[in-house]
Amino acid sequence: MTPFPPPLSGSAQDETPELRPRFDENGLIAAIAQDAGTGEVLMLAWMNAEALQKTIETGRATYWSRSRGALWVKGETSGHTQEVIELRVDCDQDAVLLKVRQTGGACHTHRESCFYRRIEGGVLSFTGKAD
Repeated sequence: MTPFPPPLSGSAQDETPELRPRFDENGLIAAIAQDAGTGEVLMLAWMNAEALQKTIETGRATYWSRSRGALWVKGETSGHTQEVIELRVDCDQDAVLLKVRQTGGACHTHRESCFYRRIEGGVLSFTGKAD
C-alpha cells in the first residue's frame, strides 16, 4: 500500500501541486542523485514508495536495492551518506531528482560519481579515479 495518492490522467499529472509519484509495474521510480553544490550527476538508483517516504521524512537518501530486495539508506554501512538538500520530481512524476550533500564517494567503486566512464567512438575511457 503506497502512502501516496495515485497518479492523475494526462496533463493533469503535469500540473498538479500534489505529490503523486508514478511508480512502474515493479513499484519503482528512478532516482537521480545530483551534487547540490556542483550539479554533477552522482548516481542513478531506484525507490519504492517506502524509500521515497523515508527520504522525505528523514532527509537522508533511502533507496530500494533491487539485488537485495530491501531498503538501503545510502551510507549506512560505508559512511558515504547523502543528505538531501532538495527533492524534485519530473513533469509526469515518474522520476525523482535528489540534490544532495554527498559525504565520500557516491559510487560503490569509491569514485565520486557512478558516471566515471566516457564513451568515445564506442570505446570507454575513465574520467574518475577510485579513492
